[in-house]
Amino acid sequence: MAGEAEAAHAWDAEAYDRTVSIVTRLGAGVLELLAPRPGLRVLDLGCGTGHLTAEIAAAGADVIGIDAAPSMIARARALYPHLRFEVARGEDFTLAAPVDAVFSNAALHWMTRPAVVAACVARALVPGGRFVAEMGGHGNVATVVAALRQALAEEGVPPAAQPRPWYFPSIPEYATLLEQAGFEVTYMHLFDRPTPLDDCPAGAADWVRLFGGAFLAAVPPARHDAVAARVAALVRPTLYRNGRWFADYRRLRFVAVRRAS
Repeated sequence: MAGEAEAAHAWDAEAYDRTVSIVTRLGAGVLELLAPRPGLRVLDLGCGTGHLTAEIAAAGADVIGIDAAPSMIARARALYPHLRFEVARGEDFTLAAPVDAVFSNAALHWMTRPAVVAACVARALVPGGRFVAEMGGHGNVATVVAALRQALAEEGVPPAAQPRPWYFPSIPEYATLLEQAGFEVTYMHLFDRPTPLDDCPAGAADWVRLFGGAFLAAVPPARHDAVAARVAALVRPTLYRNGRWFADYRRLRFVAVRRAS
């Protein structure tokens, strides 16, 4: 979930690694779709702290990781100094030469100009190259978002002034967008994935502090902890079960091939 956070959200890369290692573990399924191998040239878009980039490299592929957050790239370079990482945005990155595949896990939903991103990805691929990714899909964290909006309203922030930092598309919406960008969609699946927050000691409140920075920025810093606690109280009846916190994730996973013309 690193990707391209809004300016209001300053990523703490070390805290990200400590609390959401599950992001890397859950990336295994989309990594299988990529099927990295020796000789494959890959761009990891929204690479975060580089753990999946390193797995792609370990399979023998030639990979570069990019992320818009300098803190993420700094940590990725520290963890994997033998790999190449660059600070770049999904909307306007450029490569010296096109790649065979663009891979992305838990990042595209942070990029709120998706048509621009898709066009940039298409330009980065050779004809027949693959765009393989997983992102938040329609309905992702709907319970948490509703609670965030209620908590902000209680703080006096009207709906019109509340942020919209994420893009969670449906299958028809995103398939159409990719086709308009020059792709043929060969696989797309939207599915529920309730995700345990075992790495977050305070459960939903920690999740809000880590990922809800744009929402918290709408209130004074002195109120951030109170808002996070209020969100946790609102979602607890639904997202706290048998002694464990969960996030109500819905994921959109896809493979799209760049058409030759």
